[in-house]
Amino acid sequence: MQSGPIGIFDSGYGGLTVMKEIVKKLPQYDYIYLGDNARAPYGNRSFETVYEYTLQCVNNLFNKGCNLIILACNTASAKALRNIQQRDLPLMDSRLRVLGVIRPTAELLGNYSKSKNVGILATSGTVSSNSYPIEIEKFFPEITVHQEACPIWVPLIENNEFNNIGAEYFIQKHINNLLSKSNNIDTILLGCTHYPLLENKIKEILPKNITLLSQGNIIANSLKDYLNRHNELEELCSKNGKVAFYTTDSTEIFDKQGDIFYGKKLKSEYLHIR
Repeated sequence: MQSGPIGIFDSGYGGLTVMKEIVKKLPQYDYIYLGDNARAPYGNRSFETVYEYTLQCVNNLFNKGCNLIILACNTASAKALRNIQQRDLPLMDSRLRVLGVIRPTAELLGNYSKSKNVGILATSGTVSSNSYPIEIEKFFPEITVHQEACPIWVPLIENNEFNNIGAEYFIQKHINNLLSKSNNIDTILLGCTHYPLLENKIKEILPKNITLLSQGNIIANSLKDYLNRHNELEELCSKNGKVAFYTTDSTEIFDKQGDIFYGKKLKSEYLHIR
C-alpha cells in the first residue's frame, strides 16, 4: 500500500472549519477535501440515504489514494460511520480507516461542565440519531444531555444569509429552546461543523457563564493523538504539505463560499461521484 493524503469529507462546506484547524495543527501532511455540495444538506435525509451518499464519497477518496478519511460532518458521523466501519471496511484493505467527529468530541465534552448538564445544537439528523447522548454516556454517565435541532441554520449559512437581521430570529429561537430545557446547562457544543460561522452571534445571546465549544480544535488534537498512537497508519500518510479541494457541484460557487469557512482563498476541482 502506497502512502497517500488524509481525506476529509463533508456534505458541503462545514468540514472546512475542521480541516482549517487540522492543517494548522498538522501542516506536514497532504490532504484532500471533498464536499458533496450537489446533494447537500444531509441533515434532514434518511439514515439509508446518508449512508449511501457517504459511502460513495468515501470510496472516491480511497480511489484517490487516501488511506485515512475523516468524516468532518456530524450527520455523516451519526448516520453512516458505524455501518461503514462494521459493514464495508472489513471487505476492503484492513489498513484503511474512516473516523468521525462525534466520538472524539464526546470523550472531552464532560470535562468542561461543572453542572453536569450540557447542550447540543445540531442538525435534525444528528439529534434524531441520539449519537451524542449515547457516546457521552460511555465516558461521562453522570452527564445529562439536552439537544436542540436547528434545521434552518445550515441553509442560512450556505446561502450566506447568516449575517442578515432575519437570521438572528432563528438563532435566538433555537438557543432559547435549548436553554428552556434546563436552567443548569453550563456548556453548549456546536454539533455541526457549519455552526462556527454563527459563533460570535451565539456568544452575544448566551449568558456569560455558559461555555460554547466548536469542534475544529478538538478534532485536530484528537487526530494528532490518533496518529501518534497508530504508527503503522501514520506511515501511510504522505507528507508534502499539499492540500487539494474537490466538490460535486460548481467549483466557482465552492471557491467563493469555501473561503468563508476555510479562512483563505482556495481552488477546487469538480469530482463526479460514481
